[in-house]
Amino acid sequence: MTQYFTELDQRFPHGFDPGNAVEEAAVVMNPPNGVFVLAMRGDHVAGCGGVQCLDAGTAEIKRMWISAGARGRGLGRRLLTRLEDEAGRFGCDRVVLDTNGVLLPAIAMYRSAGYAEIDRYNDNPYAEHWFAKTLDHELSPES
Repeated sequence: MTQYFTELDQRFPHGFDPGNAVEEAAVVMNPPNGVFVLAMRGDHVAGCGGVQCLDAGTAEIKRMWISAGARGRGLGRRLLTRLEDEAGRFGCDRVVLDTNGVLLPAIAMYRSAGYAEIDRYNDNPYAEHWFAKTLDHELSPES
């Protein structure tokens, strides 16, 4: 997550302060209401992401990131699918997420994966776009 936060700090026009994000993730992204996934490439972390239940039917994808060296190989889409599957395992039928406007490849991926832009649902000061998707509850073959 340090690599992820460093990249956000470099890319966001006014920087990025993770605050207590690591501690928060350790609390909310654990069963029975959440999970944090690492995408590995050999012995190295190539990406990460988490999902947490917001209520009985809605989960939120958070902290999704793919390292620069692993981008362009479909890993982001596979990780997104895995996180959606995890949300379905928690009994959620809807997933929401937010992102910053400078993360254009992520926005394009979310749209192509069936996410529709929605109104703001949280108070994340770095978010500029909010998305939602209804899940079909069929687990992907990659999970």
